[in-house]
Amino acid sequence: MREQPPYLRIADVLRQRIADHEWTPGDRLPSRAQIAQECGVGENVIRRAQELLISQGVLEGRSGSGTYVAEPRERLRMVRSQYREQTGGSPFRADMSALGKRGTWESRTDAKVPAPAGIATRLGITEGDLCVRTAYEFLADGRPVQASTSWEPYELTAGTLVVLPEGGPHAGKGVVDRMAEIGITVGHAVEQPEPGQANAEEATLLGVQRGALVTRIQRTYYSSDGRPVETADIVVPTAFCEIVYEVPVNP
Repeated sequence: MREQPPYLRIADVLRQRIADHEWTPGDRLPSRAQIAQECGVGENVIRRAQELLISQGVLEGRSGSGTYVAEPRERLRMVRSQYREQTGGSPFRADMSALGKRGTWESRTDAKVPAPAGIATRLGITEGDLCVRTAYEFLADGRPVQASTSWEPYELTAGTLVVLPEGGPHAGKGVVDRMAEIGITVGHAVEQPEPGQANAEEATLLGVQRGALVTRIQRTYYSSDGRPVETADIVVPTAFCEIVYEVPVNP
């Protein structure tokens, strides 16, 4: 049997010291140099062990301050269902309300952005065609739980009151309701989830360590005649959320 890598062994040691209440939530850990000396390993081993525990939500890294024992955080159960699109308003806000949480988000929209090749393929347009791109950070009770980047063909909404997803009288309503305002019926959505690791930008947005486990969801909405009207890349940190798909069964 192969010997366990040193950083995994040290991660177990640190986890046990927390379980034994040597360090409690909110406590700052000793320096890496001090822990390395106590455990008889190099600082790089301690760094990798701490990064693993941060990605698992056991520890919390604070820039310029050190590493702390994370406060207990409930792992949210996020249900992906056709019914989430039938409540009106924002599906995310409705999801969080069902969990007893306050769902909010911050966003940044850029209009007339040329579509990259991959996005163009998903939207059924030509590479370089103009799109409306919106980057989101979604929050539950003020804490980040999801990030996404949404793309819509500019020609689809140009000159209408819904051209900016987070601007105008229909801001924040969600794709289905916004498209309905301009006479487009969204018939279905396709979602493709896969595991991944957070890059530097995602880690900063979501408050996790770079390389932390995430679930990536590639989602595309289609009109009733089969035309893609919006596509998005959604990133959910595994340590904070579990994703469940609800599949309707016709009797």
